[in-house]
Amino acid sequence: MSAITYRAAHPDDVAICIVIRGQTRENAISETSLNELGITRDSWAQSVRAGTLPGVVAEAEGSIVGYCFGDSHSGEVVVLALLPDFEGIGVGRALLTRVMAILRDAGHRRLFLGCNSDPQVRSHGFYRRLGWVSSGEVDQYGDEMLEFVFPAVGA
Repeated sequence: MSAITYRAAHPDDVAICIVIRGQTRENAISETSLNELGITRDSWAQSVRAGTLPGVVAEAEGSIVGYCFGDSHSGEVVVLALLPDFEGIGVGRALLTRVMAILRDAGHRRLFLGCNSDPQVRSHGFYRRLGWVSSGEVDQYGDEMLEFVFPAVGA
């Protein structure tokens, strides 16, 4: 496997990110379904451009193979998606860690995300192994809300 590099996401990356979102092994969402949720190429790119949806992409051989985006206003990790061939080798962890740092640097001490509550789904264990815990809440899509609280400085 080729080396993986990471960089800040640009508005021009959104089109391929949407394609990748439809190709994930679990929880794939088509562009049509994203559009029905109000997430379009234009709205996503505009949020990246405005800095309200900072993200990081992973590249292999010059092509984007995964990404993670977070909401700079709320502290939500909005999406983490990888092509199936890049699962299980640390790419997801690296992307998530980088976006968590961006959100922490934006002033958030508590981050949150929606995650499938089924233990058979890969994301269920993935986030928990990285220190995320259930908030006891469920979002409008039926996903369990997980949170991550950064340790206090000096603790």
